[in-house]
Amino acid sequence: LAECTDVPIIIYNVPGRTSCSISAQTVSRLAAKFSNICAIKEASGDLSQIAKIARLCPAGFDIYSGNDDQILPVLSLGGAGVISVVANILPDETHQICELYFNGMTNAATKLQLDMLDIINALFIETNPIPVKAALEIMGKINGELRLPLIPISDSNRELLIESIKNFNQSMGVSA
Repeated sequence: LAECTDVPIIIYNVPGRTSCSISAQTVSRLAAKFSNICAIKEASGDLSQIAKIARLCPAGFDIYSGNDDQILPVLSLGGAGVISVVANILPDETHQICELYFNGMTNAATKLQLDMLDIINALFIETNPIPVKAALEIMGKINGELRLPLIPISDSNRELLIESIKNFNQSMGVSA
């Protein structure tokens, strides 16, 4: 694919969905061989793997967190940002984590990352994107209609999602 286009390519390593992980060595070889392979969305959850990618890949190769609960750890290893699920419902806050970190305000970035942890986890209580769509409906952003193969979130998980949104809003001083 990289030989057939000049379009920038981001590798997506998501072993939770593919049942295999792309090794740091393979990422490094691809990045060195193809100038248009310019980044990775790293969702292995393995911080050691991310550190190896950062060490092995050429300058200018970007690493993006693919796990919303690991934005700060990835940034601390030289990450460029996040390709995010939670940003679908909390775009400003997700951006703010990165902005605060890059501006040296690591304590504030850490607090926000930790404040968002429950809602991040709630967005994965069922197969993505079902909880995200449910959250957007709860927030009044979409009408909630789904097309197959998606099905509505279960009632119990909907309640859990509502509670996590409410708790996050309270932690941010927003009335729910």
